[in-house]
Amino acid sequence: MTIRLRRVAAGLFAGLLFAASATTASTASASPSSGFDDWTCKPSAAHPDPLVLLHGLGGNGPGNFAYLGPFLAGKGYCAFSLTYGQATPSIPVGGTVAIAQSAAEIQTFIQSVRQSTGAAKVDIVGHSEGAFQSIYGPKVLGYSGQVGKVVALAPPTHGTTFAGLVSVGGYLGLGALVDQVLQQFGCPACDNLIVGGSAVQQLTAGPIAQPGVKYTVIASRFDALVTPHETSFIREPGVTNEYVQDTCPLDPVGHVGLAFDPTVAQLVANALDPAHATRVACAFGPPL
Repeated sequence: MTIRLRRVAAGLFAGLLFAASATTASTASASPSSGFDDWTCKPSAAHPDPLVLLHGLGGNGPGNFAYLGPFLAGKGYCAFSLTYGQATPSIPVGGTVAIAQSAAEIQTFIQSVRQSTGAAKVDIVGHSEGAFQSIYGPKVLGYSGQVGKVVALAPPTHGTTFAGLVSVGGYLGLGALVDQVLQQFGCPACDNLIVGGSAVQQLTAGPIAQPGVKYTVIASRFDALVTPHETSFIREPGVTNEYVQDTCPLDPVGHVGLAFDPTVAQLVANALDPAHATRVACAFGPPL
């Protein structure tokens, strides 16, 4: 990872935090039909289900979705992120606590989004650990009736042998903070997500896909963290599994880069609204 890219990512994160703060402080009475982390947003008829965006291990909501969040808002969605699973509120690094603990936080957040928007269901877009949570919660916590679609970017569905999933935080310029959290509090989520981990066992005991939910799993053949790559996939009815390279063979995007790749962003948009899917213009995502 170059210093320049780290600075760019950190700048995006800082800018997004400022924008989110400004939005929260706004007293405007208008009800927009789209927006990212805008709690005045009301879903349009075209996109009635708001989006819940779930970050990866060692990352946070605003940073992990600094690109994809505004992109989806620009498509007309109400999109909301959170930083779940923080070991301490004073450090903006999430996802390190036990999977079950984070899952409960996410469920509560989903209820808040539904209440704020008046929507009966949400769609979930998750990346890395967030992708795992996007399929874990509806099954294990039993709220699948409140979910329309799930788009999971490289979930460690069947477990991973590599605990480097915390590199999401490193890409966002949070490497030092991630190290501090791991040294002080450890990483229960890492243990839960390895092959044979407790959360993986819960998820894979019986069918994963829940009735009424439409799933899309997107992986990269160049992912160095969730390996073998096909362990992300859910081989069950009602699930679409695809590699980025099925559409764009030359895209070198890696695990972390999936959340910052224009190619992937369009694949996500098409999965959320297949009736209005558009041609994907191939780009080159970060090979990280």
